[in-house]
Amino acid sequence: MYTAGTAFLEALIEAGVSYVFANFGSDHPALIEAISEARAKGWKCPAIVTCPNEMVALCAAHGYAQRTGEPQAVIVHVDVGTQALAGAVHNVDKNRAPVLIFAGLSPFTQDGSLAGSRNEFIHWLQDAADQSGIVRGFIRYENQIRSGAHVKQLVFRALQIARSDPKGPVYLTAAREVMEDKAAKVRLDPARWRPLAPAGLAEADAAAIARALAKAKNPLVVTTYLGRNREAVASLVRLCQRLAIGVLESVPSHVNFPASDPHYRGSQWSEPVQNPALAEADVVLVIDSDVPWIPKMNRPAAGAAIFHIDVDPLKSRVPLWYIEAARSFRADADTAIRQIERQLDGIRISAAAVRARARRYAAEHRVATAARREREAIPMRDGSIAPEYLLAAVRDLIDDRTVVLSEGVTNFSVISRHLEMSRPGSLFTSGGGSLGWSGGAAIGMKLAAPDETFIAITGDGSYLFSQPSTVFWMARRYETPFLQIVLNNRGWAGPRFSTLQVHPRGHAAKANRLDIELDPPPDYAAIAVAAGGAHGAIVKQPEELRPALKEAMRVVRKERRAAVVDVWLAHL
Repeated sequence: MYTAGTAFLEALIEAGVSYVFANFGSDHPALIEAISEARAKGWKCPAIVTCPNEMVALCAAHGYAQRTGEPQAVIVHVDVGTQALAGAVHNVDKNRAPVLIFAGLSPFTQDGSLAGSRNEFIHWLQDAADQSGIVRGFIRYENQIRSGAHVKQLVFRALQIARSDPKGPVYLTAAREVMEDKAAKVRLDPARWRPLAPAGLAEADAAAIARALAKAKNPLVVTTYLGRNREAVASLVRLCQRLAIGVLESVPSHVNFPASDPHYRGSQWSEPVQNPALAEADVVLVIDSDVPWIPKMNRPAAGAAIFHIDVDPLKSRVPLWYIEAARSFRADADTAIRQIERQLDGIRISAAAVRARARRYAAEHRVATAARREREAIPMRDGSIAPEYLLAAVRDLIDDRTVVLSEGVTNFSVISRHLEMSRPGSLFTSGGGSLGWSGGAAIGMKLAAPDETFIAITGDGSYLFSQPSTVFWMARRYETPFLQIVLNNRGWAGPRFSTLQVHPRGHAAKANRLDIELDPPPDYAAIAVAAGGAHGAIVKQPEELRPALKEAMRVVRKERRAAVVDVWLAHL
């Protein structure tokens, strides 16, 4: 029987969706029946990935979209399943990752007049007045499927919006009776719902930016997520090498510029210090960044000319946001950079000034690299493994088929600086502020790129947020092994750092306990072993570190099992 549920699955296939990350409930009989019929009759159907936790489901879809740029689908159970998506919705929104979320609605009849009418007590308790309102502040588009006649149109429209800048999650709902209803088969061309083409700059604006960069004494590019489009990285490299422009990453969520390039001037996170590269710049080009600097403690010089290019330059979903740019432009980064490059052909450029700047940046780059090597040579700090020493050991494991997921929170800056990633697409963060992304995201990325090796680096608090029992069950069930490295400082260091910055000499600074300790810690490795047959190791001494990491990588690559290495750092 061809129902709205059948049409929904067919629409996903026609739109190019390969995986459905599902947590089925009492609102999904039509989908479960349609999936079973498709399997019985050999019809095409997306692969179903059973997710015992909804947040992990969305994290997995998020990871798949990050790795490929293509949206996948998540199916959850009415209002409670939507709520259980939790902070993953925030991350998908802030990271501009395309994902389609579908949730059922409680049946709207109770007398049995329609197929799917209420027959369980829970149908009354889950009848929410505004179910979409749970996620409305984080999604690009919402709609309710009311008939099988328009299922495909709504799915295609939702995915078109999800894939158009600024990309992000979309949310569809449907009641049980609607999904059970017989439907006429509709044939549509999904190519008519392509995402919008990338936008560019007006030629006069591209010329103005090109002139400013060409004449600048110390031009600087600041970016956070330009690297989500890997082609944009190559374009930025060409532009910066041509004019000897420095690049500063602010809270980077991707590889936006090769760390090995001499024009790379490092990364800035939430450190309460003025960044010298930003302070000396006379022209600053901000491309794809939500937080290019934190004005209270780090900002450009008062006279610097600031130009701002972004797919969402107004940040209209952020109530308080401004960077006092001279001009802001809505444009795709790669398109805009190529336009600026072309405009340079007609501008006279001082070759001597470019060479002098390039030599200076190269010298500073060598000094910064040497300083990092000195810090990495110290194996212990405060009686525990130093994070710089750990990250240097991880760096030695990385090849051109390795991807790192960074969720170290208070060690974000150490991870970014000491891994020294240069290959576009080889480093990701959640792009948002909700913890617990990396485990599910590693599964999604592995499904998208089974021949690559994935290393997830997370704090111990983030590890617990990630629902590790679900993550490692899924990793075994769907053969998506990855290496999880837990930076174990026995608690949540983030709240401590925030409190000490606001109250540096207060009572909290003198207290022995701040109610953020995870001490004694759980056996993080044992959780993964029990839930998913993973390999587990605990490392407390520097001499144990490299052998433990080497063995874990062997298990992931050769035995195709997940592995967890719990590394003890200094206590928070």
